[in-house]
Amino acid sequence: MNPQPIIELKILAYKTPQRYAVRKAVVAALEEVHSLYPSLQVVVEEVRKLEDIQVFTPVTIYPSLILNGRLVCIGRFPRREEIIRWLKQEIDCTL
Repeated sequence: MNPQPIIELKILAYKTPQRYAVRKAVVAALEEVHSLYPSLQVVVEEVRKLEDIQVFTPVTIYPSLILNGRLVCIGRFPRREEIIRWLKQEIDCTL
């Protein structure tokens, strides 16, 4: 049996409260996804500097989310259910 892929997830947010809110949704989503894919590895990175965020999107007022280099959420707070769906789609594409 092949090991599960490694997924890289980046939270883009200049302000700490925004990063915290998105991270909270990400952690909740990961708990559910890990129950389905226990060997899944996810690396979560927080991008905090404006110039680093602008490499991915010009939207810096609100948070964005990147999954394996693909911008999946721009300038808003993603819901847990959305993050679960994006993670499952990413897993399906890499298996």
